[in-house]
Amino acid sequence: RPRLSKAGNSRLRAALYMAAVVATKLNPDIKAQQQRLLERGKAKMSTLGAAMRKLVHICFGVLRSGTVYQFPLAHRT
Repeated sequence: RPRLSKAGNSRLRAALYMAAVVATKLNPDIKAQQQRLLERGKAKMSTLGAAMRKLVHICFGVLRSGTVYQFPLAHRT
């Protein structure tokens, strides 16, 4: 059974976990990523770990570039 790693800051991991759960429902990028991984047979917990990592990458990109995060054109309504 897949589990999240216990390495690293547990408070950060807990905060990212809840953010990833919400993002898989509301963020079209992360929702699409989760669907792709589930279709490939990955476990739901593994897809949440990938969503957590993607959130960190998005946050880092926003902080580094100093711009607002925008969904790709394919997902905009």
